[in-house]
Amino acid sequence: MELPFSESYRIKMVEPIRKSTRQEREQWIKEAKYNLFMLKSDHVFIDLLTDSGTGAMSDKQWSELMLGDESYAGARSYYKMKAAIKDILGFDYFLPTHQGRAAENVLFSTIVKEGDVLPGNSHFDTTKGHIEYRRAFAPDCTIDAAADTQLQLPFKGEMDLDKLEKVLRETPHEKIPCVVLTITNNTAGGQPVSMKNIRDVSALCRKYDVKLLLDSARFAENAYFIKTREEGYADKTIKEIVKEIYSYADIMTMSSKKDAIVNMGGFVAFKDEELWKKCQMFCVMNEGFITYGGMSGRDMNALAQGLDEGTEFDTLETRIKQVEYLGKKLDEYGIPYQRPAGGHAIFVDAKQILTRVPKEEFIAQTLGVELYLEAGIRGVEIGSILADRDPVTRENRYPRLELLRLAIPRRTYTNNHMDVIAAALKNVYDRRESITRGYKITYEAPVMRHFTVELEKLG
Repeated sequence: MELPFSESYRIKMVEPIRKSTRQEREQWIKEAKYNLFMLKSDHVFIDLLTDSGTGAMSDKQWSELMLGDESYAGARSYYKMKAAIKDILGFDYFLPTHQGRAAENVLFSTIVKEGDVLPGNSHFDTTKGHIEYRRAFAPDCTIDAAADTQLQLPFKGEMDLDKLEKVLRETPHEKIPCVVLTITNNTAGGQPVSMKNIRDVSALCRKYDVKLLLDSARFAENAYFIKTREEGYADKTIKEIVKEIYSYADIMTMSSKKDAIVNMGGFVAFKDEELWKKCQMFCVMNEGFITYGGMSGRDMNALAQGLDEGTEFDTLETRIKQVEYLGKKLDEYGIPYQRPAGGHAIFVDAKQILTRVPKEEFIAQTLGVELYLEAGIRGVEIGSILADRDPVTRENRYPRLELLRLAIPRRTYTNNHMDVIAAALKNVYDRRESITRGYKITYEAPVMRHFTVELEKLG
């Protein structure tokens, strides 16, 4: 008899979570102005808002916290992190930051100016926000197939090479500080990018003498998919695949709160010493001295250990199999989501479920609120609210995909929790025809509005 799959860890500590009544949840979400970000965590039963900083650290990571060197400059912890980045990723130069968006801020403050163009494969919210805040542009060059949630492709997050070359060919060279390739492609549903596509994008960048930036929040998950789905990589280790990935890149930014499994931390890394030195000023101004950059020594220690653990096959397989498990439960109930299941989340296709809610009333947000009301489960909208307004016309942008992301924290929930999530979604799905109205915005920030938006229920 073949043995069933099981987790590659055992649980050493638990944290109680509280169930609530629907009446309580109706009051709480109203007080939060129907913004799931504004809910108190104590008012959430299963929290799938993000997998960023919400995972469970290992015993070795907790041990590293106690060994942190909190010296302001030149701490041992900095050099431990430096060694891990060099050994695992191959970069000689880096600047620590408190998280990924801070890394983007340090980098883009240095290289991006008004009118610049940074093409990419579905830039995520903070990346696009940092670009458009500087009055630059972020054209999306993702393959068209990513917009068909029911289409099964092994690498659905890829850059469309023809679209990218058109941008590179038609834009003055001095207006393109870099190309942004996100692995995995979060906005398109946590979908991976093949090594061939990474290599081809890199070749196009060399052809047009443009730097390639890898947005690397979930690079290890991407490497797992290359190993399991791309010809020629089955016998390679995750660390070998990672080394090849970054051989094609000039710069990387990373929110280490994902694949390095820490609660806080990030960095920007460089192959070019001159660019590293230019970025140091913005690190010192906005984050801290260049050997701590907004991070404590203990967090740098945990990050270095997490980079090592997070690039081991067993860790990744356990994590990705749980996401697959939830996807299979949704398959049983006929609930549409971005297929195949992504590395870190299930992205439910809200547009196919709430067909009677007008797009102007924020379909994915409506589904997110309904799921919370049903069972106290918090997801996040990846749709029209996140897409924000066009920076020129200030009109709402309506993306082709309206997704509700259910991000699974690493080593945190059991498959029993996945069963609850699937059953709750089925209950919402079964009454979908009765959901005909959504929400209108009563307050929004000029950039990255989805974090603090306030909404009013319609109908």
